Amino acid sequence: MSDVHNDGMDPAGATAGLMLAAVGGLLRTGGRRLLDLAVPPACAACRAPVADQEGLCARCWGEMGLIERPYCERLGIPFAYDLGPGALSAQAIADPPAFDRARAVARYDETAGRLVRALKYRDRQDVGRVMGRMMARAGSELLEYADLLVPIPLHRTRLLMRRFNQSALLAAAISRASGVPVSIDSLVRVRSTKHQVGLSATERETNVRGAFRVRPQALPEISGRRLVVVDDVLTSGATATAAVRTLKRAGAARVDVLVFARVVGPEAEPI
Repeated sequence: MSDVHNDGMDPAGATAGLMLAAVGGLLRTGGRRLLDLAVPPACAACRAPVADQEGLCARCWGEMGLIERPYCERLGIPFAYDLGPGALSAQAIADPPAFDRARAVARYDETAGRLVRALKYRDRQDVGRVMGRMMARAGSELLEYADLLVPIPLHRTRLLMRRFNQSALLAAAISRASGVPVSIDSLVRVRSTKHQVGLSATERETNVRGAFRVRPQALPEISGRRLVVVDDVLTSGATATAAVRTLKRAGAARVDVLVFARVVGPEAEPI
């Protein structure tokens, strides 16, 4: 009686499969090298030459105001000095946010702003992939036990004009890096809102009030789950707060917020 292979493939077939996989790997590697020759790798922020595609140069890394510990456990706002584990800022104590925790890669400064604008207004989706990987590292403690990533949605009219949702692209990159799945259509924007730029904190809150809802068919994947809301920039927090409240009303057990950049103190407002 002849031997039977558990995978149902004969040795010749297995060898052919391995050869095809090897050839495919060589083609991908060769294609990447050809791309690097045709379009030399450039810094995602300033376009200076770098070693690898979709990276930042040493200067931009050094100039970016990365947010690292110590920071407020709830808001993720950096502290000037270490106040001990679990320390909260005066703002978080006086006015607790709707979300459980917020984390950001960097302050909204000149370098972070270039990346955000390149993604948002110049269709640089390659920059979004760089930003998403950085967000996955900065938000690792949020992602460790998260069940689902929920990007802030665009209203359909703005999505048609912009052609893609930058928050969904960031969430997809975070998902690839972390393994946490994304739900791009569980949360929808049901009302077209004005741009938040130039509005006061109160006006921002009014502008996005009632702007979101959870699709009825998405309730089972939201109820009782630990969610991470994804966006590009956190300014006053009005948009994130409106989204978080909507998700919690739908039964979410916990909702954190992960952004690429956040305004801290007197930094310039994003555009």
